[in-house]
Amino acid sequence: MSSTLRAVTAMERCPALILEARVRTLPAPPPLKLSSQGFDVIAELKRRSPSAGALARRALRITDQARNYAQGGAAALSVLTEPEAFDGELAHLHEVASAAAPVPAMRKDFLVSPYQVLEARAAGASGVLLIAAMLNDARLQDMLRYTHRLGLFALVEIFDAADLDRSVAAIRAAGPAVVDDRCRSLLGVNCRDLRSLKVDFGRFAALAPRLPADIPRVAESGVESASQAARVAGLGYGVALVGTALMRAPDPAAFVAELLRAGRASAFEARAR
Repeated sequence: MSSTLRAVTAMERCPALILEARVRTLPAPPPLKLSSQGFDVIAELKRRSPSAGALARRALRITDQARNYAQGGAAALSVLTEPEAFDGELAHLHEVASAAAPVPAMRKDFLVSPYQVLEARAAGASGVLLIAAMLNDARLQDMLRYTHRLGLFALVEIFDAADLDRSVAAIRAAGPAVVDDRCRSLLGVNCRDLRSLKVDFGRFAALAPRLPADIPRVAESGVESASQAARVAGLGYGVALVGTALMRAPDPAAFVAELLRAGRASAFEARAR
């Protein structure tokens, strides 16, 4: 089922006006605040992926994984809710947001409708992923503004220079990316080719000089080790979104902490140069 069809089906079950009324009764979600040490990790929860196949045993409790990530020092948790390629559910987002608080949770999916952002807020999310390549300019701006109106942050994902220019314009139009140390918008470079599913780590270096300094930068896909965390931190990325390697790690909390140590040491060295 396509993302658009999923949104339409969900709206038929629970109209937007009813869901908005429910959201108004909820407390504000935890904000995303990045460390002053120059590097953070967004830790991802997913049962499978198109590139790696199954990543989690059915017996794995997703809430336990979330708590491990939080214990390791993750700044936020990314939760896959897409059902077909990633075996995700909206219920996973609700479970993680409740279990890991006050660490913020982000809905990761192929979002194409403001209603899906509203669903995320109702499930307890603090943020959502918006893929620039899936949204035209007007829709991207509308989705960003609606995300902020609901009090959520947006991680805008790009794959190339064209995506970058469009996304920066949309983020600028939606207001400051960071207000009072709280992230409203982040810019994420995904180095995975969605057709071949291969990782091109060089994309991080190629796009880094063009990324605005006032918008937090996220390196997505391809970071699977402490040395790679150090590499992206040295390029100026203040955040790495890490999923597959963490889902496979025997000690997820320790691995998050290891990534943070390496990234922060590299960020410190880069600032000292």
